[in-house]
Amino acid sequence: MPPASASGPLIPATPQPVPSIEVAGPAAELSVRDAIVLGLVEGITEFLPISSTGHLIIATHALKLEAETPLVDAQGSPLWYKVPSPKHPGGVPLTLKLAADTYIVVIQAGAILAVALLYGSQLLGMLRGLLGQNAAGVRLLRNILLAFFPVVIAGLSLNAWIDAHLFSIGAVVAALVSGAVLMLAAERWRSQQRPIGSSRKEPADLTSKEALTIGLMQCLALWPGMSRSMVTMVGGYFCGLSPARAAEFSFLVGLPTLAGAAVYKGAKAGPAMIAVFGWPHVLLGTAVAAVSAAVAVRFLVRYLTRHGLGVFALYRLLLAGVLAWVFLR
Repeated sequence: MPPASASGPLIPATPQPVPSIEVAGPAAELSVRDAIVLGLVEGITEFLPISSTGHLIIATHALKLEAETPLVDAQGSPLWYKVPSPKHPGGVPLTLKLAADTYIVVIQAGAILAVALLYGSQLLGMLRGLLGQNAAGVRLLRNILLAFFPVVIAGLSLNAWIDAHLFSIGAVVAALVSGAVLMLAAERWRSQQRPIGSSRKEPADLTSKEALTIGLMQCLALWPGMSRSMVTMVGGYFCGLSPARAAEFSFLVGLPTLAGAAVYKGAKAGPAMIAVFGWPHVLLGTAVAAVSAAVAVRFLVRYLTRHGLGVFALYRLLLAGVLAWVFLR
């Protein structure tokens, strides 16, 4: 039937071409509930030694954010994860799964902000150290950089291989189990060395060799499911830090590591991801991640002071069992 004009009478309709692509509206694929859930999962698990990757796999599966259909913007133009280039002639279209993966990395900014506020005195000490006013601050900054650079070099060198071989449910399950075994072994070793909480060594007291050792151990976290927090805490154990001080050093080393990942991912696919999810959802997820990360960090330090890492190892085994049951059976 031809359409009516503004005054009421019918006028002939002009034939219109059938669009060749379905237009997707921005912010249609992520609800407020989804943003809150992902923010909570990211904030709580990022600094606990239990693998944020494993939990986010479960969360994105439960929220049905795994679709691989290429996305388009409100005008019907394709959204790109990797734009067409000589290296990728056909480009890599943005999918709901890739947008969710980018979203999770970008909202890490909230977790970074939480740690920066909680450990502002250490950050100020490092700044004063650069001005020649705090020798311990200079040593702490040196140790953070030594622990940070190995994972940067390894990540840039092995990125393609890791994407091709380690991003699978089976690899994550294996990492969860392997990490649990490593944690239990580290707890046994530490208990034989000294009672819980007896070490007075501070992160600034680490030698250059010890800081570099922790950095080399952090490279294990490139294996999805291993947990960056876990390997740096275990490395701190082996270098003589108490559980609480090892966690503190892990948090501080995580600042440049997580910030680098967020900037890299955001620059590559951030604008397209925002076109899909919208700024309000990104800001909401970031805020939720900040609050939940602050609570998780405070909880972890108090708990480790009394009990150590053992219970988290057992939890990782439980999580590995859940992932295997849901995805591998």
